[in-house]
Amino acid sequence: MSDRKEKEVLEVSVVVPLLDEQDNLPAMYEQITQALETRYAYEILFIDDGSTDNSFELLKGFHAQDDRVRVLRFRKNFGQTAAMSAGFKHARGQVIVPLDADLQNDPADIPMLVAKLEEGYDVASGWRKKRHDAALTRLLPSKIANWLIARITGVHIHDYGCTLKAYRREVLEQTHLYGEMHRFIPALASWSGASIAECVVNHRPRTAGVAKYGLGRTFKVVLDLITVKFLGGFSTKPIYVFGGLGGLCGL
Repeated sequence: MSDRKEKEVLEVSVVVPLLDEQDNLPAMYEQITQALETRYAYEILFIDDGSTDNSFELLKGFHAQDDRVRVLRFRKNFGQTAAMSAGFKHARGQVIVPLDADLQNDPADIPMLVAKLEEGYDVASGWRKKRHDAALTRLLPSKIANWLIARITGVHIHDYGCTLKAYRREVLEQTHLYGEMHRFIPALASWSGASIAECVVNHRPRTAGVAKYGLGRTFKVVLDLITVKFLGGFSTKPIYVFGGLGGLCGL
């Protein structure tokens, strides 16, 4: 893999939606860089979803010192799905990896997920098997949502809510997101023929900033789940066989 950075093909795009995460961003940038620098040709695409703290100034500083960093900024808060969708649209890598900015996801797990795609899978989905979140406001809603999504979609993975996943870019090019639908991408992809691997990933306690989501989000998920099921009933266009990863697999 030592010659990969010399290749013209951009292999991995890390997409980081964020809202008011100034205390976590320096460590986030450093950890992504440490995880990927010697392995892939990559970019980091930060999407500032209307932050009111110093997040955007920090992001501009990262971009000034590192041309692998790109920044999109929303003038107001549009929500995680909108931010993630914008990131997917502007990402240039053959593999796209969304990642939360709160440092609970571990960037060191990214190579493991990308390796699953190198094995031939189309999606590698993170599973936070040992979570460090509040039981009532985070774990319980998550368990309910995961059960509902698996039951209604028929696609059984453990952790739809884990942002840390790896996708072949072809999967995302076939997917249009609304509401809170980013969490349903594995189900939408599976319905269209994509293969999914699940990987246990590290999950860390939040040490800075404030969680932006809780019980209220579960109700939005239910509404969007109805939409997803409706769309699935009318889905007729298959995802084509994706083949190899090009630069990632061209050893």
